[in-house]
Order: sequence, then structure tokens, then C-alpha cells
Amino acid sequence: MKSWLRSRDPGLLALSGVIVLFTAYYGSVTLNIHHGLGTAAYDSGLYDQGVWLMSRFRAPFVTTMGRNLLGDHTSFILFALVPFYWVAPGAWILFWSQASVIGLGAVPVYLYARDSLRSVKIGLFFAVAYLVHPAVLGAVFENYHPDSFLGLFVPLALWAALSHRWGWYVVAVVGALLVKEDVALVIVPLGVWVALNRRRRIGLVTIGAAVATTLIAMFVVMRSLIGVPTRNAWRIPFGGPTGLLSAVFTRPRDVVTYFTSEDRPWYLWQMMLPMGFQFIRRPGVAAMSALVLFTNVLSTYWYQFHVQYHYSIVAVPALVFGTVWAVQQLPASGLGGRRVALACVVVCTAVSALLWSPIPKGHAMPSYWPPSHPVAVAAREVVEVVPDDAVVAAHYRIAPHLAYRDEIYQFPTPFRAVLYGVGLELEGTRLDERAERVEFLVLQRTLSDEASADFAVIDEAFGKFFSNEHWVVWKRDASVALPPLG
Repeated sequence: MKSWLRSRDPGLLALSGVIVLFTAYYGSVTLNIHHGLGTAAYDSGLYDQGVWLMSRFRAPFVTTMGRNLLGDHTSFILFALVPFYWVAPGAWILFWSQASVIGLGAVPVYLYARDSLRSVKIGLFFAVAYLVHPAVLGAVFENYHPDSFLGLFVPLALWAALSHRWGWYVVAVVGALLVKEDVALVIVPLGVWVALNRRRRIGLVTIGAAVATTLIAMFVVMRSLIGVPTRNAWRIPFGGPTGLLSAVFTRPRDVVTYFTSEDRPWYLWQMMLPMGFQFIRRPGVAAMSALVLFTNVLSTYWYQFHVQYHYSIVAVPALVFGTVWAVQQLPASGLGGRRVALACVVVCTAVSALLWSPIPKGHAMPSYWPPSHPVAVAAREVVEVVPDDAVVAAHYRIAPHLAYRDEIYQFPTPFRAVLYGVGLELEGTRLDERAERVEFLVLQRTLSDEASADFAVIDEAFGKFFSNEHWVVWKRDASVALPPLG
């Protein structure tokens, strides 16, 4: 056994331990947050229901959002989770898989840094620096998103391209393209880099495959499932692509003001500071993240240009690999040498992690209810009394805990549609057929003013079925017609 261990890379063995600890800690913490009612129908409940439906060989029409899960985003990678739902369905699958695939993304970072800088210790540092980047840990904590798989596939693709590992490259690129329709924003720049710096044919095939996959995903899959190729055109400012182009030439001051508004420069600072801006010395590799960063700061959607949300994790690998790429080409010593650059990265990584990453003892570690919190315990009690096959409308915090059924709605939907359907055309309307099918409501004992107003419209059609200190389960009285909305 000792001889076997000595023959192995000690750094890789140490990193394996780090990844196990990372997965165990963050998988447990995020699952505890879920059981403490810290997640919501958007975005953990909808994935839990969708994958559960697929595991039962049914179309993943997710009733919490009113559209097909694979039409919302073409995240075919979610089929990889289906076998787990056959064996032991539960939210643990989402949160532990999210932590584990992101943790595994540190392996290609380590391999590239170790080989490029000829140091196991430096390789380990960059692997850990990747894991504690604010955008990486932000993705771990933001409910659940299949984008977490990009935390593995994008680093793997970069390592494979830089190291001429073309078998692994194919696996990584195909895996990334299965995650989401917009992953071309990083795969196309990767293909361009490969075409210019490694193998022209492979790079061109990568570009073609990424563009073709995106077009098929949007104009074939998404359009056939939800009727439109994208739901996010509204995120382009100045009225869309043509309006933006016109504004660039006719209102350039407004465009500049837009890009400096709402902390967008601060977002770029938080994304880049952890690497001490060292990638700027030789930006060729780091530039692969430029298109993602640009679209994030371009977006009108607040979440895209804030580092703690899942939109940013895909940009981190190129910044980390780009830093290693730049540092390896510096002289070993001197004021502008490798040692000074690495010291800068170490300090910036540590400061950024302490300030902005959800790490133990860090300033950004979120507070949350433990599973033992009285409200969470009471929630589990009411979940137990709701029949497994019932149609339910529930408070957004408890809806994820009732996800394994054909129909689960986030109250007040379907009695008054909120965040439901492909566009906004249904907002505020009653979904009559769906509303008639709701058998149970699961609501807080003390309702908000808005929820109270919604419940007041339909309360005559429901009678109290079960209650505890914090929650009430209401059962539909079929003999009473639903009053008209408004």
C-alpha cells in the first residue's frame, strides 16, 4: 500500500481529499438550507419536479413555471441524474451532485497548473483558488442549476485543449453543449483559440458544433416545446438587438452610462480580482471568457451581473487557466517575475474569498434556518398529510418539498398566474382548468397582504384540513364553485 501511494501524484491525492471535503461540506450545507426552507419553487423545486417526471418516463412539463423543462433550457445533461431518481428520489440528488461536479472541476485546473508551473504546491493552490472563487461558490449556494456541470466540463475542455488531450476534449465539449443552449458563448471562443493555437480543424469543428447545437436547441427543440426560440430577448437593452445597435451610433453616451450603471464595473472587479489581474499580461486564454462577461454586463437582468448567481461560473475557468498561462511565461524572479505574480494571486484570492465567497468564517457566508427550525419542522409535518397524488398549490418555500407529483403550483398560481407560462401573457389571469383541479392549498398561517387578498377570493371553496403553529392545509370543497377572479 505504501509503495502504491508513493507511486501516485501526492498533489492529486491531496486534491482528492480536498474535493471530498468540499463535496461533503457544501453538499450537506446546501441540502440543510433546503430542508430549512431556504430554497424555493424557483429554482430548486422546478428541477426536482422535472427530473422526477423524466425518471417516471413522463414529459417534464413543470407546473411550477408552466412550461417544459427542456424547453425552458435545453439542459439534456439532467438525464444523467435520472437513474438516481429511480433508486432514491430526493433533493439530495440535486445538491450533492451540484457540489460534486463543481468540486471535480478543480482536477483539470490542478493538472494544468502543476504541469505548466512544474509545482505540485502551486497546482494545488490554483485548484483551491478555483473552488473558492466567489462566482464558483455562488453557484453552489444559489438553489440548484444544471449550469453547475459547466464547473466541470469547461475546465476539462480548457485543460484538454491546452494539453493536447483530444479525447478528453471531445468528451468535455460534448458534455458542455448538453448543459445549456447558450454555452456557445464560451465554446465558440474556445474553438477559435484551438483553431489559432492548436489544431485548426478541431477548432473549426468545435465552432461549427457549438453554433449548430445552439441553433438546433433554440429553433428546433425550444421552439417545438414552448413555441419560441428564446424567452430572454427582453434582456437586451434599448429595445433589443436593433435598438442597441442604433443606440451605439446615435446615443453613445447613454450606452456608456448603461454599462457603468447598477454596479456593472464592480461585477467585473469581483470576477477578475481573485486572479490579481495577472491574466492581462498574456490575455489569449482568459479572453475566452470575454463574451460571457460582456453578455452578463449587457443584460438588463440584475442577476446576470452579480457574482453570486449561476450566470457567472462559466466565465471563471478561462480566467484561472488564463492566469496560469500568463504566469508560466514570466521570468522566474525579478520585480515583474513569476514569484511576484503568484504572490499577488495568492493575496487577491485570499482577500476575495474572505470578502465575497460563502466560506466558513467569511463575510459572505449566508445565514439560514437549520432543518430543526420550528417553521421547517412544522412544514415537514404538513407535507406528510398531503396525499402523494394530489394536485397542490403551495407557498413558494414549501412547494419544492411537494415536487414529486404531476401538478404542484406556487400559490397564487393557478388562481392568479404569477411567473407562469412562456411569456407574460398569462400574468394575473386565472388558469381555469388547472384551478379547478387543485385539491389542496398549503399556506402559512399568517399570510402576507398579497397572499391574503388572493386567498380571500377563493376561501369559500376550501375548508381547513390540517394546521399547526405555522402552516395550514386547506382542502377543496367540490360542492362550492370557485368565485370569479376580480
